[in-house]
Amino acid sequence: MIATAFAQAAPPSFQTTPSTPPSTPDLLPAAPPEPALDKIGKWIDGFFYLLPNLAVAAAVLGLIFLLGVAAKWGVVAWGRHRGRDNLGEVLGGFVKWTVVGVGILVAMTIVFPSVRPVDLLAGLGVGSVAVGFAFKDILQNWLAGLLLLVRQPFQVGDQVVIMGFEGTVERIERRSTDLTTYDGRRVLIPNSEVYSSVVVINTALPKRRSEYNLGIGYGDDMGHACEVVLATLSRLDGVEAEPPPAVLPWSIDPSQVTLKVWWWTRSAQIDVVQTRARIIAAIKRALDAAGIDMPFETVVQLWHDQTEETDGVRGRQREGWPPRPEAEPPRPARLLRDSYRGPER
Repeated sequence: MIATAFAQAAPPSFQTTPSTPPSTPDLLPAAPPEPALDKIGKWIDGFFYLLPNLAVAAAVLGLIFLLGVAAKWGVVAWGRHRGRDNLGEVLGGFVKWTVVGVGILVAMTIVFPSVRPVDLLAGLGVGSVAVGFAFKDILQNWLAGLLLLVRQPFQVGDQVVIMGFEGTVERIERRSTDLTTYDGRRVLIPNSEVYSSVVVINTALPKRRSEYNLGIGYGDDMGHACEVVLATLSRLDGVEAEPPPAVLPWSIDPSQVTLKVWWWTRSAQIDVVQTRARIIAAIKRALDAAGIDMPFETVVQLWHDQTEETDGVRGRQREGWPPRPEAEPPRPARLLRDSYRGPER
């Protein structure tokens, strides 16, 4: 009782309370209130919410794709009707993918109604710059090919010379111009290089001139030789009568007098080569029959002996100058040097 009374009479500060261990904070963060399954569920709900829009967008995109295909074949048919098949194919592909691109924009606005077409076009404007830098060469070749097809400086089937490659144009595609060389090889030249380089079109005109240098002897009559050659050319197949062939004295060269021979043929390479071969063979036979010389090159070589005492003395040295009858034969230069030194001691 005394202990109880004392405890009741003691001030509050002296009253003892049972001790409790202090609480320690958690070292790991609490788990998120929303589990991952809830997010997946929301995604599935959103998909079913957009499912009608997706169906409508797919139907619209399919119809626009078919419209693009129809537009492409319409442009291709137009090109074939005009005799410009390559231009129709290139423009048809461009029209098709332009229509498909518009269809993709329309489908995106259907699936996401909050997206405005103006925003999509603005995004495409920024993206087109990056695409342009990334595909610079491809776009450059495509644009150059389109310009070549529109301007049409040469056509499929023409025989051309481009950057040292000579052959027949087979196709003008989106990226390159295809040539088939005369020895049966295929050459693909980028359209940008074709558009910016010099192009020689051998078949642009119906006729083409060829020439050949013919040598006759110094003692032959140049006028008679020209008449023989002209008469020979007038009888050969493949040589055009208009403009007429021509033969003119051209130069006086070592060992021969050169005549320049011109003639015209059809511009195709096969006609040029075959006619040239016939002309050379016929001229050779005609000049032989007329007794006109076709000299070969004459070369005179003088071997000069620099060990003789007459070296450099005109009239006494043996090479290049005729010796005088009264002159004695030259002696080796070493004997002359020994006479200067005198007898050995």
